[in-house]
Parts: sequence; structure tokens; C-alpha cells
Amino acid sequence: MITTDDIRSRILGALPGAAVEVRDMTGTSDHYEVRVVAREFEGKSLIERHRLVYAAFTDVMGGALHALSLRTLTPGE
Repeated sequence: MITTDDIRSRILGALPGAAVEVRDMTGTSDHYEVRVVAREFEGKSLIERHRLVYAAFTDVMGGALHALSLRTLTPGE
């Protein structure tokens, strides 16, 4: 099982200084909605932004973590 704190910590490990909000969408601790605001997203496409976030979950995606819905923004968006 992966928790909202685990998700937040992994994202902050990959994107230090990001603002991260995590919400359990189903109450089953395997489907999450995440909003990430990070300077690292500037100049990047939506797919590139999502890849930056998903890279922190390669070991649990499809297992402990089934779905991650992302909203990725730059500080100016």
C-alpha cells in the first residue's frame, strides 16, 4: 500500500521545492489525484511533465499504485 505521504515524498524527491497536493480518489489507497506545481515544468510539454513525475513511481506503478491522475503546472500557470 502506498499513502498520500509516500506519494508526496517521492514527488518532492524528484522535484525538490515543488508544491504537491495529493488526494485519494477512491479511499482504497491505489487511485490518487495529484497536483504538482514546479519550476522544472517550464518549457516542457504535458507529456514531458508527466514523465518527470511518473519516474518517481516506476517501482510501484501497476502494483501498489494502480492509477495516478496528474495536474502539472508551472508557478506562473
